[in-house]
Amino acid sequence: MMLRALTLSAGLIGAAASSQFPEYSQQYTQRLGGAVDALAKVVADFDGSAAAVGLSREAALDQMTGTAFLDRRRRDMQATFARHDRLRADLAALQGTGPFMRAYHAARMTDPQIAQATIEAYQPALPLTFAGLSFAGAGFVVAAGLFGLILRLLAWPLRRRRKVAAKAA
Repeated sequence: MMLRALTLSAGLIGAAASSQFPEYSQQYTQRLGGAVDALAKVVADFDGSAAAVGLSREAALDQMTGTAFLDRRRRDMQATFARHDRLRADLAALQGTGPFMRAYHAARMTDPQIAQATIEAYQPALPLTFAGLSFAGAGFVVAAGLFGLILRLLAWPLRRRRKVAAKAA
């Protein structure tokens, strides 16, 4: 009876946690869009400055050498360009999708800065939508199943000892 109560509790915790995914993924996608917009301004500004003196982006980056500051700034800009490209691709995959497709593309929600900002501002939501209830049901089944399996595996040696002791008596 105790194991069933613990398994039910684990299932409810799993349901509560997974039911939050639709709202979290929506908020992450909104923040992702803001980050892409902000980075696009930085990229456009750099490209505009380079074009104003007749240089391509790569040529402008190549000229950023000679001092520790310029070398550091070039690496920073290269990282900014790479992050912009990565986040823009992530946004293209996530934008306009529903919670089930966002779950399918969950690997696209891994930018540490955006995830941290989303978690810090996140407010749990009551899952009253079909998606929220679906994620809650799936979370319940997975958590209860895993917890029940772990409890059974932990109890297995004890059951075997009881059977051996019962046969010996």
